[in-house]
Amino acid sequence: MIGVGSMGGAILAGLRDPEVRIERPIAVTTRSAASAAAFAGSPDVVAHAAETDPEANRRAVRGAAVVVLGVKPWMVVDAVREIAGELAPGAIVVSVAAGIPCAAIEAELPEGTPVVRAMPNTPSQIGLGVTGIAAGAAAGSAEISVVRRLFETVGEVLEVRESQINDVAAVSGSGPAYLYLYAEEMLAAAERRGFDPAQARTLVQQTIRGAAELWAASGEEPAELRRRVTSPKGTTEQAVLVLQDADWGGLFDRALAANVRRSEELEAGA
Repeated sequence: MIGVGSMGGAILAGLRDPEVRIERPIAVTTRSAASAAAFAGSPDVVAHAAETDPEANRRAVRGAAVVVLGVKPWMVVDAVREIAGELAPGAIVVSVAAGIPCAAIEAELPEGTPVVRAMPNTPSQIGLGVTGIAAGAAAGSAEISVVRRLFETVGEVLEVRESQINDVAAVSGSGPAYLYLYAEEMLAAAERRGFDPAQARTLVQQTIRGAAELWAASGEEPAELRRRVTSPKGTTEQAVLVLQDADWGGLFDRALAANVRRSEELEAGA
């Protein structure tokens, strides 16, 4: 793993679960020596710090069957150029960066190197992630199968066309942030109703968790579950009417469009 920032770190956390069965140790590179030191003595991770070792990225990828690029989008191409000459024959290169198409990565690698784009999300660190994966020009069913199995160790996997990856990023990659924003606003609203912070946290956190678990366990559509809570002329109906009047559908359309637009700007080098 080249880079273990927020997303790469989430994936690494999930892969380090003792119940996840992959070949170990996992070789990772970090920017600072302090970050690498956090893995000192760990039997499942070998960390190389770029700050103190100019060969860190090249050392990490030697002999690896799968290389995950977890650096920031604007750093991906430089990282690929750096490791291109050290990749083992048949190594699969997986990018989790938004806005960097497979073609841009393939252009820096030996011809025929399989490249797969993956868009996971941060719940991967507790095994509840969802990852969209898309094959590049040289990645066939065998390579996709390997990448699928890798990310299935930390959650659900959805295979999509590369043209859909930006939409995956908008819905699930960034999705946890939308839910946390909802939680922030609900917490603040609960406190304005007179609850102290601890009480508000209990009310909001357990409601979100319970509702999500109920949806997963019931197999019902969310619209049906909502109807079951919303009695005609009842209190919930009044709150729901206020939310619907705010045009949540249009709001989410605009939010996802803005997310995808930024991914497209990254692809264009903006």
